[in-house]
Amino acid sequence: MLRLGLTGGIASGKSTVAAMLREMGFRVLEADVVSHMLFEPGQDAHDEVLKEFGAEFADANGQIDRARLGALVFADPEKLKKLNAILHPRVEREILRVFDEWEESGVKDAAFVEAALLVEAGISKKLDGLVVAYCRPEQQIERLQVRGMSEKDARQRIAAQMPVEEKLRFATEKIDCSGTLEETRTQVRALASKLRAMR
Repeated sequence: MLRLGLTGGIASGKSTVAAMLREMGFRVLEADVVSHMLFEPGQDAHDEVLKEFGAEFADANGQIDRARLGALVFADPEKLKKLNAILHPRVEREILRVFDEWEESGVKDAAFVEAALLVEAGISKKLDGLVVAYCRPEQQIERLQVRGMSEKDARQRIAAQMPVEEKLRFATEKIDCSGTLEETRTQVRALASKLRAMR
C-alpha cells in the first residue's frame, strides 16, 4: 500500500481534492480529525495543552475551546511552536497506526493522509510521496473570508504556514486548484489513474 500525504496551505483546495479521492475509492485520513480526538478530555494531549496554556481554555465539560486557542497561538509563533510540539508527535503516531491497520486489513490502493503541516511536522519524510494542492494566495484570502474570517486573520493564518512555493518543492505530485472544480477533478482523475497503474 502506497502511503501518501495530501497537503497545501489553508484554503488551498486540499479538502476538495480529498473528497474527490474518496469518491474515486481511495482511503483518506484527515489529520484534523485525529488532532480533534487528541484534544478530547481523557487524552494526555488534552491535559498537556491545558497545563501549558491554562485551564481557562477549557469549558465546564472540559472541552478545549479550539477557536480561542487558535486565536492565541496564530498570533504568537512561540506559542504555536509549543502547541505543535505537544500535538505533532501524537498525530504522527496515530497516522502511522491507521496506515498499518489499513494495510493489514488488505488495502492495496494508495492511501492518503490530508494535513496542512505534513512537511513542517516532518511527517512527509515517513511517507511514500506528497501531493500538494495549491492556488493563488489571493484566492486563499477570498476563500477564508467566505468562511467568515477577517482579511487580517486570513493573512495571519497564511503567514503562519510554509510559503506555497517552498511546499511545492517537496511535492511528488501537484494539483492546481486555482481553476474550476472540473479542472481540479481532471487532475485528480489523472493522479488516480497513475497510482492505479503503478500497482
